[in-house]
Amino acid sequence: MNTESQASILLVEDDASLAEWILNYLQGHNYLVHHIARGDQVAAYVQQHVPDLVILDVMLPYKNGFDVCRELRAFYPHPILMLTACGEEADEILGLELGANDYLAKPVRPRVLLARLKALLRREPQEPSVQGILRFGQLKILRDAKTVFYRDEVIGITAHEFDVLWLLANNAGKVIRREELVTQLRGIEYDGFDRSIDIRISRLRKKLHDNPEQPVRIKTVWAKGYLFSPEAWE
Repeated sequence: MNTESQASILLVEDDASLAEWILNYLQGHNYLVHHIARGDQVAAYVQQHVPDLVILDVMLPYKNGFDVCRELRAFYPHPILMLTACGEEADEILGLELGANDYLAKPVRPRVLLARLKALLRREPQEPSVQGILRFGQLKILRDAKTVFYRDEVIGITAHEFDVLWLLANNAGKVIRREELVTQLRGIEYDGFDRSIDIRISRLRKKLHDNPEQPVRIKTVWAKGYLFSPEAWE
């Protein structure tokens, strides 16, 4: 981490006037500050730049602060300070449960913000759970956040699609029978007619840019099942 006066901070706030004064105030105290106004752009930025601290508003367009916090905590070890609406105790509790280190209620008071930042920046970073992360070339799968990155971009997939992908990727290079997928993911025995898993895999292939006619990333092994190819993600 940088020294306190040179620390890099990511400010995630969609209120333009609030973001401007926080930006100017912190820069006036020698912090390096980058501003993002949308929740869906945060994870990719943090992955690439790894700021020393994230100031994260709850109410954001495209992805709210709670979802962003959950996403970051799967791989980001540094402090997260959440900004909550004044008096919203439930927001504060949920933010802390999702991995935020502290919260600050609006309206934000400059000296309080500065004091909180200094206290957080003195803490040692927490190591994320590497057991919940799978990497294959430029593909990164975060189990706890149920999030997939490919070439530093978040791939939008459903929770059901993620469950299929995680199971296949966690057994990379091994053929997983359709019966096993149905049993593990749906909790029922395969009856020979259930095609829900096939539909999920078809959708995953499209989202992960795998040729549906000749897939190389999630392969179909005829009369056996599916195989996640670990070398096909460069």
